[in-house]
Amino acid sequence: MSLVRFLPTPSDRMGIIWSLLAVQGAIVLEYGPAGTTHYSMGLYGGLGLRFQNSLFTTHMSEDDVVMGDVTRLEEAIIELDKSYAPKVIFVVASSVTAVIGTDIKGVCRYMQNEVKAKLVAFEQGGFRGDYSVGLAETYKLLVRNLPQKDAVQEAGVYNIIGASAWRYRMASDIWEVKSLLSEALDLRCNACLCCDTSVDELQAMGKAQVNIVLGNEGLAAAKYLEEKFGTPYVYAVPYGYSGTVSFLEQVGAAVGKAPEPVVLMRIKMKEKGMSMLSMFAMMGGSKPRQAAVKGDYDLVQGVSTFLEQAGISVTHKMCAHSLKAITEPAADVEAYAEEGEWLQEIRELRDTLLFADDVALTQADASNMKVLISAPFMNGVVATHLPFMGEKGADFLLEQIQGYYQK
Repeated sequence: MSLVRFLPTPSDRMGIIWSLLAVQGAIVLEYGPAGTTHYSMGLYGGLGLRFQNSLFTTHMSEDDVVMGDVTRLEEAIIELDKSYAPKVIFVVASSVTAVIGTDIKGVCRYMQNEVKAKLVAFEQGGFRGDYSVGLAETYKLLVRNLPQKDAVQEAGVYNIIGASAWRYRMASDIWEVKSLLSEALDLRCNACLCCDTSVDELQAMGKAQVNIVLGNEGLAAAKYLEEKFGTPYVYAVPYGYSGTVSFLEQVGAAVGKAPEPVVLMRIKMKEKGMSMLSMFAMMGGSKPRQAAVKGDYDLVQGVSTFLEQAGISVTHKMCAHSLKAITEPAADVEAYAEEGEWLQEIRELRDTLLFADDVALTQADASNMKVLISAPFMNGVVATHLPFMGEKGADFLLEQIQGYYQK
């Protein structure tokens, strides 16, 4: 790992655990030293995740590490099963157990006969990449292990795949997506991977008429569900007015239903109103209007497209994670191996509309207009009704653009 002055990019292990903690009716058991789990709990709490009676660690002694003794893990699985009666126990490797090569899958396999809870093993210990890799692995393992084979498809039901708790205001975005799909297409959500969902909902994923992918990391899971249950999927992230209209039309095509014309017309009228922004641009004379966006891949792509539609040139599309887990990433989206690389670019910006995380915003020059839109974020309270996606999200983004033009 390179030197980091501020906050390091979370590892695949972190992405796995914060995703699993969003699944109600399950327990996450980390096989490793207590210190690694304790260190991470502050982050999970900051994301709004409830981990009381949901996150446990076995702890490990030096003898366990040297001798490869898994007795603590076996005993912990039995104790949690008896004490809490969870439907699922997710057994997650720590960095220590990943280094020594503990066969967690093997342990879960022979321990399954000893407990009522379903055991699902996650052997990634933080060495396969950053959190985007962990998210992709989590979605794949969940859809391979939990959905019941005998589920009967129901009209008007959908699943969401790719909702990461790490995204700033993810709960707001899910709220907006559900509201739009209910109003425009009379659809209802079953499971949401992984944002405030449950074991029961994951088990019933096969009944969905369509799977909606809101993050590139969820594509592999959606493709597996299509093969397993014949469920089509739509990969469309509704940023901006035209992006929201396209999203509703694609989902409608997948379920064989046209979106409500009143809803589409309302959104399209707002898109036409964006032409007024050209007046602000003219008032600004020849001064260049530019923006930079830093965050998760799909956010960077979606917000940048909306900004460009509003007449603003996006000079920097900065992905906060590696592109390793991204299917066919766009050539103009850049990932950074070193913290210093993106810090230098942020510090050189002047008179720019900057959408980024708290760390980047604090390092940017005061001449820029700054908007918090991605993680990490320092504030303790995060709204659940102020989205970036959908119609209401486009309204918010447009307000920021208008403020920038006026400035």
